Amino acid sequence: MPGAERKGAVRWWRRPWIAPLAVITGVFLVTALPRYVGLDPAQSLVPTDRGPAFYPALVIHIFSGSVMLTAGVLQLWPWLRAHHPRVHRWSGRVYVVSALVSGTGALVTAQFPSAGVGQQVGNTLLAVLLLAFTLLGYRAVRQRRFADHREWMVRSTALAFSIVANRFWAPVLIAIYVPGALTDPSVGFGAPEIEGAAIASAWISWVANLMFAEWWLHRKPRRRARVHQARSPKVEVQTAR
Repeated sequence: MPGAERKGAVRWWRRPWIAPLAVITGVFLVTALPRYVGLDPAQSLVPTDRGPAFYPALVIHIFSGSVMLTAGVLQLWPWLRAHHPRVHRWSGRVYVVSALVSGTGALVTAQFPSAGVGQQVGNTLLAVLLLAFTLLGYRAVRQRRFADHREWMVRSTALAFSIVANRFWAPVLIAIYVPGALTDPSVGFGAPEIEGAAIASAWISWVANLMFAEWWLHRKPRRRARVHQARSPKVEVQTAR
């Protein structure tokens, strides 16, 4: 029933973070993607002299990742899910395909780190978890286990947006541990201080996102339980009357 659907739908103001997330994602794509549209390795934000497989895998990762982030924003939009479920389903399919392609590209590029083994392990684990969570979410929805599907896809999306979080954490960590790099152009890729900050950013950008996702997933049942407990006495009183 349309009335029941509107009653159960989540109002847009109950999710005030969706618009800022969309804006941040748009700014990220506009500033990062043009460097790779021309397929010129010289325009890459990161050094590309890491073997013949690195740059093609990087481009595949970035292009499919751009689609993944866009579809991810649509998936997180409660209004779209409630009022246009068909669009939600199709954007979900696009998200799954692009996440699998992007995760595979990330798995390849992770084997050519600029900051050593620490960064390699962090990025490899990120790619493996992204692939695993996405596949688990897809399997759950195919089995009509919608609650499990939602949880796995929240985790997957949290990892997908780690690249956006990395753009925040990297300069913050550099400013904390290598403040001279912000004013000295001679301090760049290859400097031990920068490598240390890059390793830390490679880990914290997805670990922090995943921790937030787990907190978000596990706080809501407790909140519903508290609301139910708070309302139960009133229901009993009304029933007694």
